[in-house]
Amino acid sequence: MTMSEIPLKEAETSLFAEWRAVESRFVEDGAVDEVAYHKSRPRLLFVLKEVNDPDGGDWDLREFLRNGGRAQTWDSVARWVKAIRSLPAEVLWKNFPTDPIAKAEFRKCELASIVAINLKKSPGGHTTEPGLLAEHAQRDKELIKRQIALYGPDLVICCGSAVADLLATMYPIIPWSVTARGIYHGRLDDAIVISAPHPEVRIQESIPHYALIDAIRELTNAVTT
Repeated sequence: MTMSEIPLKEAETSLFAEWRAVESRFVEDGAVDEVAYHKSRPRLLFVLKEVNDPDGGDWDLREFLRNGGRAQTWDSVARWVKAIRSLPAEVLWKNFPTDPIAKAEFRKCELASIVAINLKKSPGGHTTEPGLLAEHAQRDKELIKRQIALYGPDLVICCGSAVADLLATMYPIIPWSVTARGIYHGRLDDAIVISAPHPEVRIQESIPHYALIDAIRELTNAVTT
């Protein structure tokens, strides 16, 4: 994947103007902070299904994340970011913040350097309708692929198996495989694509966290020090 020569915000704005022709209730997304994203290594792109805002629309996920987002989804993502960027060292679970104020500041810090996009640009409810999500993803697949191409990520993290399945239909050239412990992954140009749990998966949070980090350690050949 190659980075666009046009500034990201300008490229996103141009793409979204085109996208709005087919999507009236639009939530913008993308690089939370363009400068921080360009400086970060590895460059992380998180792909989600849709925002939870059934009566809303016409707002900006990037601004929402610059302010820390909501704990229910973004606590997990912030921990993933910190742990991935700390490799090959391991961040112990006890070293993540637990106080709500500290967690909010932690999210602001860690989320600033990521890209986060939704396959479905119109908001949905707490539970995604799979058929509607697939319909939007199929209709908008060329726009989605163009948006992903803007960022030149090193890692594309699919937040939930449904997201990974839909990306697989958009990119049939992705050769999918599994890690030694069964985590699905593929390659798209220079990027590793990995099927991660949904950030709000209903299981003890440390379990999916270390499953993901273990897979990324294997795929990037990072050895724990």
